[in-house]
Formats: sequence, structure tokens, C-alpha cells
Amino acid sequence: MFRTLLVIAIGFLPSLFSLWLMRKTQARMRSHLRRVARNFPREPIPLDCRPEPSDRYYLEGVGYLIGDISCRYNARSAYLRCAVNPSGPCEGCRYYEAKEFTK
Repeated sequence: MFRTLLVIAIGFLPSLFSLWLMRKTQARMRSHLRRVARNFPREPIPLDCRPEPSDRYYLEGVGYLIGDISCRYNARSAYLRCAVNPSGPCEGCRYYEAKEFTK
């Protein structure tokens, strides 16, 4: 009887140790996240990060776009100018390459 209880207890030891280690790690992570949250700068997050209205234009069949559509790297998006210089401006961009239009 005693041997059976001893075998069962020894069988549960790894899982109990694992559970204890997981709880300890979770507590440490919660403490770390609280510390980071306390030290995080409290600046307001800009809610409207769309580009200036003067930079937007409407292209029939596509919709509103920003940036220079004649550039090879233009993303053809209302939110992103291009892959190389996503925040712009397009004027004087050193990565500008004229797109070759096929007929």
C-alpha cells in the first residue's frame, strides 16, 4: 500500500514542479509588464494618421491614391505611398524611378 502511494506521489512530482514553475514565470511576467506600463511615456496617440488632403487624388477605377503614380515603387494605396519611402514626400525622392507603361 505504501509503495503504491509512493509511486503515485513520485509520478505527480514532475507535473507539480512544472505547474509551480509556470505560475512563477507568469507572476514574473505580470510584474515585468506592470513595471513597463508604469514607465511608458503617456503621450496621446494620434488617431488621424491619414495623409494631407492635398496629397490625395482620385484615379478612376482605382479610387483615392497618394504619392506619385508615375513612380515604379508607388503602392497605389490611399494609406501608403511606396515601399521605399512610405511616409513621403515624393518630391525629390532619391529612389524615384519612372514606371514604363505598356500599351
